[in-house]
Amino acid sequence: MPENVEIKRGTGWRQSHLGHWMSLALQRFDARVLFLMSRNEAVPLALSNLAARGCLSASHIHITRHLALEGSRLTELARRAGVSKQAMGKLVQECEAWGLVRRTPDARDARARRVIFTVIGLAWLQAFGEAVSQAEEELRASVGTEVATVLAIGLEAYAA
Repeated sequence: MPENVEIKRGTGWRQSHLGHWMSLALQRFDARVLFLMSRNEAVPLALSNLAARGCLSASHIHITRHLALEGSRLTELARRAGVSKQAMGKLVQECEAWGLVRRTPDARDARARRVIFTVIGLAWLQAFGEAVSQAEEELRASVGTEVATVLAIGLEAYAA
């Protein structure tokens, strides 16, 4: 440690602050959603197997969360997900290979392309919605309805 730097308090706070707990909670929530999706009979078997083997991650959920039903440009999708265009491009390529999305010409700009859900992608989206609902219900059962409500209101206000 440099001589001129003094830590005025212990370092335990690095693993016991709100950001840390929110990050762990999101990781747990996303893992549960992926697990539930891997068990959903409406999800094509290949995707279910990818989810069960851990090949799909929270990164892939970004596309599910942020892709507009009418489609989105890659830059718009990356901005909504809070990742770089290059990172989103890689995710979209993987999702294209798995049949979740495809790229189509943008009717408003011939130079641009839109990412849209395929039929398989729409089934994936439906399974995602069901898994999110079940994971939220499990959270309510775990911490209680009142705590879950306050948590949701507080996080929504903080994120706004």
